[in-house]
Amino acid sequence: MPKSADSPAASAGEARGRSAEAAGQSAPESRPRHATRSIGQVLAILRTDFPDVSISKIRFLEAEGLISPQRAPSGYRRYTESDVERLRYVLSVQREHYLPLKVIREHLEQVDRGQAAPSLSSQAAPSGNGGGSGHGMHIPAAAAKQPVRLTRQELLDASGLTESALSELERNQIVGTRRGTAHYGRDALTLAIAARRLAEYGIDGRHLRAFKLSADREVGLVEQAIAPYARRTGSNRDVPADVTQLVISFHAALVRTAMERSTSG
Repeated sequence: MPKSADSPAASAGEARGRSAEAAGQSAPESRPRHATRSIGQVLAILRTDFPDVSISKIRFLEAEGLISPQRAPSGYRRYTESDVERLRYVLSVQREHYLPLKVIREHLEQVDRGQAAPSLSSQAAPSGNGGGSGHGMHIPAAAAKQPVRLTRQELLDASGLTESALSELERNQIVGTRRGTAHYGRDALTLAIAARRLAEYGIDGRHLRAFKLSADREVGLVEQAIAPYARRTGSNRDVPADVTQLVISFHAALVRTAMERSTSG
């Protein structure tokens, strides 16, 4: 069996752009008639636009049937340009439009039938930031984030939540409509999707309530700390927005560090 591509040796091999899928492979695979790439090379390409993508994520999308890489005689995965474009599309619409995998799979099946990918212009406008290279599938590039305005049923359809699950999130004040409207925004959709996915790992309402209380405490601390800076006149900086982004990044790094210590111990 090949060595795991998630090992430290494999990660180093990927960073150097080697053609082997995992560390320890002494010679590159014989190239098929059409040029292909290893999973490490694909990872390096995708991380330019999707810094959080990982080998585990790519393999998960393969397990879900969204890509079907070739197999070299030794068993290593080999990815074509079409595979890379499919991955770009999946990652783009997940990040920019929060589409569930079921809907993304339907989009790809439509492309496989020779039809154009469904237009997402009603949800967002093209960003022109290089989301796709134009090879293989000719799938639209990633779209810039635009305001999301969803009805209750649209939120249920987009997130995959059940009515009872959404009602519980609302009772716990985790998900709610935008202030003064009957519609749900981007954050509500993000929370709903995350709640559904977390439930698959046994993280239920009582856990989410604890997360909510922790977030509320953090907000209180931040508001108190930045109040003198937010009141200053003559500044063209949006202090709350700046600090919010810094706190989010700081909190995410803390959680990742703690999880790494927990799993490595």
